[in-house]
Amino acid sequence: MERVPALDEPLKKTLGAATAKVMAEHLDLHTLGDLLHHYPRRYAERGELTALSELPLDEHVTVVAQVADARIHTFNQGRGRRLEVTITDGSGRLQLVFFGKGVHKPLGDLLPGTRAMFAGKVSVFNRKLQLSHPAYEPLTGGASAADAVDAFAGRLIPIYPACKQLESWKISKAVDAVLDRAVDAADPLPPALREGRGMTTLPDALRKIHRPRTKADIAEARERLKWDEAFVLQVALARRRFADTQLPAAARRPVTGGLLDAFDAKLPFTLTEGQQSVSKEIFDDLATEHPMHRLLQGEVGSGKTLVALRAMLAVVDAGGQAAMLAPTEVLAQQHHRSITEMMGELAEGGMLGGAEQGTKVVLLTGSMGASARRQALLDLVTGEAGIVIGTHALIEDKVQFHDLGLVVVDEQHRFGVEQRDALRSKGKQPPHLLVMTATPIPRTVAMTVFGDLETSVLDQLPAGRSPIASHVVPAADKPHFLTRAWERVREEVENGHQGYVVCPRIGDAEDEKPRKKSVEDEAEKRPPLAVLDVADQLAKGPLSGLRVEVLHGRMQPDDKDDVMRRFAAGDVDVLVATTVIEVGVNVPNATAMVIMDADRFGVSQLHQLRGRVGRGSAPGLCLLVTEMPEAGPARQRLTAVASTLDGFELSRIDLEQRREGDVLGQAQSGVRSSLRMLAVIDDEEVIAAAREEAVAVVAADPELEQMPELRIALDALLDKEREQYLDKG
Repeated sequence: MERVPALDEPLKKTLGAATAKVMAEHLDLHTLGDLLHHYPRRYAERGELTALSELPLDEHVTVVAQVADARIHTFNQGRGRRLEVTITDGSGRLQLVFFGKGVHKPLGDLLPGTRAMFAGKVSVFNRKLQLSHPAYEPLTGGASAADAVDAFAGRLIPIYPACKQLESWKISKAVDAVLDRAVDAADPLPPALREGRGMTTLPDALRKIHRPRTKADIAEARERLKWDEAFVLQVALARRRFADTQLPAAARRPVTGGLLDAFDAKLPFTLTEGQQSVSKEIFDDLATEHPMHRLLQGEVGSGKTLVALRAMLAVVDAGGQAAMLAPTEVLAQQHHRSITEMMGELAEGGMLGGAEQGTKVVLLTGSMGASARRQALLDLVTGEAGIVIGTHALIEDKVQFHDLGLVVVDEQHRFGVEQRDALRSKGKQPPHLLVMTATPIPRTVAMTVFGDLETSVLDQLPAGRSPIASHVVPAADKPHFLTRAWERVREEVENGHQGYVVCPRIGDAEDEKPRKKSVEDEAEKRPPLAVLDVADQLAKGPLSGLRVEVLHGRMQPDDKDDVMRRFAAGDVDVLVATTVIEVGVNVPNATAMVIMDADRFGVSQLHQLRGRVGRGSAPGLCLLVTEMPEAGPARQRLTAVASTLDGFELSRIDLEQRREGDVLGQAQSGVRSSLRMLAVIDDEEVIAAAREEAVAVVAADPELEQMPELRIALDALLDKEREQYLDKG
């Protein structure tokens, strides 16, 4: 069956060039099919008022509300005019502002008691949310407005994801113009599956999602459309897994009495049960003749690096080489240091005093000196080095391996697709792949994002790790709390420990270039706090007399390394740093962390940062400093982080707060979200069921020859770029 031409038709044919241009540029909608799959975000009912208390900052919103009052203010000795309109939903209020000559029309339209739809971007002024110059569409009026009332208020009002250039009600009119074409939609669900689960057809679901008569219509349409998304995505992943099982790879089995046994014998502790069982899963994968694709997720400090190192040693035993890819130079150096320390003389293969069954462990980063770099490249191509740890410098064309058998990617979410793929292509045949992340991922997200990877979870912390107490410090409301925070840091140092202070910005000349201000910057009327400024203030003020140093990403690599070494050795009391310390930095004596402007960081980032303390026998302390008001979402986020150390719970909160985004990794694929209806956190059952059905379908018909409609949906949902992303995931 050919691709259905009807839904591929450009929007300008139906809607006209001007509207089509705005839809393409601002909403990424190009064809009839795109518009039909641009679903309402929610529905308002006639007379219903919207919750104004939950408006997201800096987003374009549409609300249905009632005018409470409207008044004109003058300024500049009466030359300037500003109309302020307060709208209410009964529980919250929102201010609208209009300036200049254009205030008279809204003043006449928006009389107290008027109910209307308002659309605009949520901003902050004087710490209050407002919409500036919003578009509006009254929902009441005389006979002349009867059509508008009927269209918008006579039934459930669809509120569409909109933009400044095209309000929700205009998108609604465009949908009206194309909705009768929904009959041409190719149905991706095999009829047996659809009928077996009692679901409606796709054309019917599209009609009901856009123009529901009842709430039951919405529920029925949502269920069907969620299934489409989950099923098509799981088919793509199932095909990926199936294709992987067809690829050849060299089996890498550990050798008795080899490097791995020698390493295990010198470990000063026993592996946790979790580490043992995850290692067995990895070794079983390495012993097969098709490439391992495994995701290893574990809480900060659960011993993932040790598990990965044992896998690398097993591959070296089997005659291959292993490469570990780290996202930053600081982390690559840290891994290199900790791995060579753990291995001791086993990391000095071929060197004087090295162990007989040892190997060479080399570091390769972009800023190494020419001679050290030449030697590292030579050790890789001859096979002298069994293990290499590096940044994306490993990916360059001139890096050649003797026999690459295993690629370990640390903090997978920081690497683009092409980078991972380029490294994997350096093996004579596809190497095994182990992806590590310390950002815990709920099971459904793992099934959706990493659906082509088998998942191992390390959730036990090794013995000897200490608890971390976390507290929010509201610096604006209670300045004395911040004073006490610095006293606590001093107390930790007096007790022989060390501390971190983390800031969102560096504060050097590079930083000072004009940049687009975020809404929060506008709200605070100041840029985020900077490392260089804060370090200076602390050294002269609350932490005077202590050894305070700075660390950030624009320092010279040797300087960074020097600071980290001195901090690890205990020669620095307090390290003021950017998030370069977020992953992998391991200083057991550091017990205190103060995160400045903590509201500027994401939930998982805060969790990662906090994992840098409490790594030794003394308890950790993490203080989250913020100036955001108590009632706002930023403070709620920080309170959530302070209330639990469970990374999986925090990742759920993070996803719910971020409103999904594109779980397929917008940053990695650069294309629009494919998930419009499916919520990976809430729809666990749908995703799990869709995965089962997809596996069965692909096993029976890997090329989907019997299901042309499903192939069409795959092509539409997983355009070439996204296919590549899945390919390389």
